[in-house]
This record gives sequence, structure tokens and C-alpha cells, in this order.
Amino acid sequence: MTAVDTTASHANQRGLSFRLGEQLYATPLAQVSEVIRDGELTPVPGAAADLLGIRHLRGRIVPVLDGRRRLGLPKAEPQHEADARVVMLAYGSHLVGVRVDAVGDMVTLDTAQIAPPPPGRAEREDDPVHGVLPWQGGFVALLDVRRFCRLPLESEAA
Repeated sequence: MTAVDTTASHANQRGLSFRLGEQLYATPLAQVSEVIRDGELTPVPGAAADLLGIRHLRGRIVPVLDGRRRLGLPKAEPQHEADARVVMLAYGSHLVGVRVDAVGDMVTLDTAQIAPPPPGRAEREDDPVHGVLPWQGGFVALLDVRRFCRLPLESEAA
């Protein structure tokens, strides 16, 4: 699927932005279940390096990913830990938490302004960044929730 095909599904949508390192990222608001404070996690032995652990959330066991590690960014500086949040992302029947450095503003996902990711990046079939949107003198990288959370297609999940 091309970036244009992927972003077409965002027409007239809003997104939630969040910071990982110095970069802003956004996911469609329709796929954000809630934003919660960072809390107790149960480690999962032998799990991928970007899985911080699991937590209970209203009767569900939810995996929580480290957004920085998932995108290959360096570990957070301790002075920013108070701003950290867990964004609960939903895709089909799946719920996955992603630890972010801080939650930002709502952004309008205007398909006319969405561009493909910058050239020169390592291209991967599972690349979670599917586009960029100009925003406040910089840009917001738009994330595909399914790829970011490494989830199967909805038809595969059924």
C-alpha cells in the first residue's frame, strides 16, 4: 500500500500528537482509546526489547510498548519522566499501550497536506511512519497504528 492510499483513510479526521524525543508523532484519534499516567508494569521474560511489560486495565491485560525503542530512539532523559504518558491504541479487537514522552495537541489530518516520509530513510515493509504533515514550523510524523504496534491485519486477526 502506498502512502497516498494509507493517508486517504484519514480524510477529515483528527489525530492525537505526542512527543518521542524531539519529534512529534500522531495517530488517528479514532484509534486512541485513552491516555493514562505511566504506572506499574509486569515484565515479560524473553519479550522483545521494546515491550516494557503488561498491565491490567479494567479487566484486560494490555501490553505496553516503549515508543522510543520501537522507533529506534535513545532512552528518555530522567528530567522528562513526569510528562510521560501511556497512549492506549486500539486496532480491531487489540488494545496496546505505548509509552510516550509527552502528549501534545490535536492535529487535523488534512490529506491535501500529507506528504510521504522524507527520502533517504531506510525503507521497510513494516515501517510505522506512513506520512508527514506540516505543523507549527516543523512536521508531525503520522503513524500507522497496526504497523507501529506490530499487529496483524484485521482479517488475519479474526
